[in-house]
Amino acid sequence: MTTIQDILSALESSTHPVARALHKGENFKVLLIGFKAGMVLTDHKAHIPSKLTVLQGAVMYRQGEKIFSLSQYDEVDIPLEITHAVEAIEDSLCILTQG
Repeated sequence: MTTIQDILSALESSTHPVARALHKGENFKVLLIGFKAGMVLTDHKAHIPSKLTVLQGAVMYRQGEKIFSLSQYDEVDIPLEITHAVEAIEDSLCILTQG
């Protein structure tokens, strides 16, 4: 089973976003995050440089008072130590690169 297939399978019974490592090394990590419409990745902070890219679907990225609507292939740089959250507008698959 591929990483994406694993995420999609886990989403069938999940009530929260499902994240899996696609690739990682000493100084970086690449995560795939699957969402069903309405799922929220609650407020959290990035402790290393990160970028969120939407592969499929649409999400809202909230950073303080700023809200960004992201759809397929849109991306956003996530600043260090700033509280942010992600909410799925529709079923979505995102890639998060860290490092």
